[in-house]
Amino acid sequence: MILLQLLGSLGLLIYGMRMMSEALQKMAGPQLRHILAKMTTNRLTGMLTGTLVTCAVQSSSATTVMTVSFESAGLLTLSQAISVIMGANIGTTLTAWIMSLGYNVNLTNVVYPSFLLGIILIYKKRHRYVGDFLFGVAFMFLSLVMLSSAGKAMNLEHNESVIQFFASFDTSSHLTILAFLAIGTLITCIVQSSAAVMAITILLCSTGVLPIYLGIALVMGENIGTTATANLVALGSNTQARRAALAHLLFNVFGVIWVLLAFYPFVNMVCSLVGYDPSAGSQTEKLPVVLAMFHTCFNVLNTAILIWLVPQMERVVCWLLPMKENAPEKEQFHLQYIQSNLMQTPEIAVLQAQKETAAFGERIYEMFGMVRTLFYETDSKDFTELFRQIEHEEDNTDQMEIEIARYLEQVSDDHLSDETKQKIRQMMREISELESIGDACYKLARTLDRKRDGGIAFTQHQTDQMQALILLCDKALTQMNIIMRGHRSDHDIWESYRIENDINELRQRMKTENIQAVNNHEYEYAVGTIYVDMANDLEKMGDYIINVVQARFGK
Repeated sequence: MILLQLLGSLGLLIYGMRMMSEALQKMAGPQLRHILAKMTTNRLTGMLTGTLVTCAVQSSSATTVMTVSFESAGLLTLSQAISVIMGANIGTTLTAWIMSLGYNVNLTNVVYPSFLLGIILIYKKRHRYVGDFLFGVAFMFLSLVMLSSAGKAMNLEHNESVIQFFASFDTSSHLTILAFLAIGTLITCIVQSSAAVMAITILLCSTGVLPIYLGIALVMGENIGTTATANLVALGSNTQARRAALAHLLFNVFGVIWVLLAFYPFVNMVCSLVGYDPSAGSQTEKLPVVLAMFHTCFNVLNTAILIWLVPQMERVVCWLLPMKENAPEKEQFHLQYIQSNLMQTPEIAVLQAQKETAAFGERIYEMFGMVRTLFYETDSKDFTELFRQIEHEEDNTDQMEIEIARYLEQVSDDHLSDETKQKIRQMMREISELESIGDACYKLARTLDRKRDGGIAFTQHQTDQMQALILLCDKALTQMNIIMRGHRSDHDIWESYRIENDINELRQRMKTENIQAVNNHEYEYAVGTIYVDMANDLEKMGDYIINVVQARFGK
């Protein structure tokens, strides 16, 4: 029963921290994304941002995954991502201090009021995320109380077999330290939670059965093991994401190496800061504080050393993970920013989808450029080749719509803030309209193919009018992509409305002129049919474009 209580407490700890982290991310929402994207102008501000965000969301893994996602999406440079990850390692030390507090202070006075206030706020839907956060805090503190209770119930300090087992290890041997470092790394990789392993370490040290040197070796292993989360997330991602995750691993490995070289003097220095004597073996109540202090000193000093070597770290990871040559974008369909395995932070996943939707718009513009070229193409062979490319791009736009929509459906399965849900609905509409623009481009290409097969030639006036309409659609697409790439507050919708109005007026004028020209026998009816079909297709494209812009503005 004590073992079940111990395991249940660890499970509750992991759940409480996750609940607290997710609630904070929902409360922060887009602001958290903007903070990470904007407050990284240099390595020092990047490091400070990583520290503050990790202290806020209480999860270095969440911050690291966000950072890898941003770097993958091209919102952060590799050097900025490395500095944020360094800061995340400092921020995560707050968790160790909270845990050490749980072993020295009775937290039950905080737990029950938090549950009561949390459930009231959850039922008051306006503040439900604050309620979720309080529930997460209450679960975390309750788990610490239960762990402390389980530790006392185990009575390990009076269990001769356990005492003899840990006493059999030579704490003055570097081989023993390396063995426990490896154990800490392995366990953290398996449970995917450095907090849980830290809790076990504090529990064993606080009972006095685990010597402080071995406990600190486990803590160093946890620092390496916690990098597994980001590396697993980036495993199937692009090279940029894998580089950021590898930099996280190298940062912690470097720190462990230099600490191992000065292990005993460094640990003794940390113990002296807390007022604990490792040789005495008494004052076990101070051991949780020693572990928290070591965790803090390790990460702060490691960052202080490596923050000045970010360019060198960048060169190392680029050398270890060189960029692979890919097939040309036009010949191979692939999503540029969305990686299916970067789904651990839904609020950030939405940003990935926004970037991908903007890339979708740029791809549509390139497809329209092919159609524009096709209008002027006279060589039969070049015409056929370009038409096939447009056909291929139409298939790609269909796939892009399906893949982005599937990704957004996966994201929407999570608990999201209301603002994020609204953004997902807008993007669903945007990608549908973008795919319709791709269909319109393909329809235009088929009309031009029909025109070529029929040997139909436009008059000079028809050509001039069609060029003017194509130019207006080009302007509309350009304006649409400017709006999609930027923040909607920086733009207004009226320029798009003006271009759309010009497209409608020109199309109507072309239709009226065509009826008069056919009646006056200026050209054959078949020529007029092709001419009007193209004008209608371009006008319809203008409608789809304005629909995308309206969706972007939430109209």
